[in-house]
Amino acid sequence: MEWSRINTIKDYEPFVETGTIRRIQDKARVIRDLHVIHMNSTYSGGGVSQILSSLVILMNSLDIQTGWRVIHGPPDFFSVTKKFHNALQGGGINLTERKKQIYEQVVCENTVSNHLDHDLVIVHDPQPLPLIRHYRKKSPWVWRCHVDLSSPNREVWNYLLPFIEKYDAVILSCKKYRQNLKTPQLFFMPAIDPLSIVNREMSEKEIDERLNHYGIPTDLPLVVQISRFDRWKDPVGVIQAFRMARKKVDATLVLLGNVATDDPEGAEVYRSLLRNREERIIILSRQDGALVNALQRRAAVVLQKSIREGFGLTVAEAMWKGTPVIGGNTGGIRYQITDGVNGFLVSSVEEAAERIVQLVGNPELAAEMGKAARESVREKFLMTRLVEEYLDLIDAFEANFTLREGFGTR
Repeated sequence: MEWSRINTIKDYEPFVETGTIRRIQDKARVIRDLHVIHMNSTYSGGGVSQILSSLVILMNSLDIQTGWRVIHGPPDFFSVTKKFHNALQGGGINLTERKKQIYEQVVCENTVSNHLDHDLVIVHDPQPLPLIRHYRKKSPWVWRCHVDLSSPNREVWNYLLPFIEKYDAVILSCKKYRQNLKTPQLFFMPAIDPLSIVNREMSEKEIDERLNHYGIPTDLPLVVQISRFDRWKDPVGVIQAFRMARKKVDATLVLLGNVATDDPEGAEVYRSLLRNREERIIILSRQDGALVNALQRRAAVVLQKSIREGFGLTVAEAMWKGTPVIGGNTGGIRYQITDGVNGFLVSSVEEAAERIVQLVGNPELAAEMGKAARESVREKFLMTRLVEEYLDLIDAFEANFTLREGFGTR
């Protein structure tokens, strides 16, 4: 593939069922030239930015004018919004008036530089949520929440609720996250782009080059977790499980992460992990999509041992590469892994260690699970499906900003 050109929807034809691309093109033709804007908190460093990087390009290739902007703010603002993020996933918080003031003031200031008069405005996650308060709506506004809302902190939820209910629709990742809202709720699973740098095919030579560049040894099987440095991802639990497992199997652990610009806790978590480094426990903070790709392809097993997880895009990424995944039995990971069929779900360090031993010690089982994993991603979690869902959403809004009856109930 040439990397100097922009992907179009037709480039995805080899990955999907016959007729899928034509159906998407037909749907796009009905709403072509509409202007859509996405607003989130960062251009890099997390699953949302990865999704938008591909989604925005593909929507434009279908003649849906689609833009992407990020909210700007000082460290204090992102410290507050990270606390909100944690609280929405069930964490505790001291919700002071000062936190609310910082949050609402910075969002208000962002309205000066963002003229949101598009045909559809899609706001992602809690950081830019109050934007809607400051505009006279000329079109539908949608809030897309990517976090695990199965047990939100009620104080924070009740504070954010008046903002949420100003929106014309709310998109959540799965029905388990449904809340008691007046606003219609829809459910879109995230998706991966098989043509992105993180997911494109790599030769063995390319894989070796990336791993050698970072000094990652391949003489023993690789056990890998790739995610933001976030306590919800349980990197400490991964290290504990690996140490238990290597009493029975020889392997190397690689923890690869990054520190997202909207996550001020990430650097602290990364620094706290460094004391665990040793010859066979490698902890890296890098922003390198090709390294992610190489590790997921070469790994004997990939972990995503999350305690809370809205979806877990790295699970689908590894599964797409035919690598078996051990995932925390939580949130969106449960919708990707069928335990014992295309991977394993675990609820403890001990279970994770047991599954590492099982997969590292049984390459035939790992290959069988990996094959099933790739097919399940092809069927459910490719970017073409998400593009089509957004096309359907745009088409479903009537002139008064209400969704067409029955949309999103399937």
